[in-house]
Amino acid sequence: MNKADLIAAIAQKSGLPKKDADKALNAFIAAVTEALKADEKVQIVGFGVFEAKHREARKGHNPMSGAEIDIPASVAPSFKAGKALKDALN
Repeated sequence: MNKADLIAAIAQKSGLPKKDADKALNAFIAAVTEALKADEKVQIVGFGVFEAKHREARKGHNPMSGAEIDIPASVAPSFKAGKALKDALN
């Protein structure tokens, strides 16, 4: 499912026009992004938790040459599914 398919599904399930469903999805994405940038967790009970994980700087190896490289510290988004979502899939 891509973004257009998701917008169509939201519009169909909520009864909103696709234009409004698109605005709602974009607002959700923007709100989650802003919260993660502010180092906050976004917890949706029954669905899951969006969180920013901090990765330390580390050493790695170039697989082509085998040379050692420095991998800088970074922040990566993560999602942990909630119990209700896990149960719905099983």
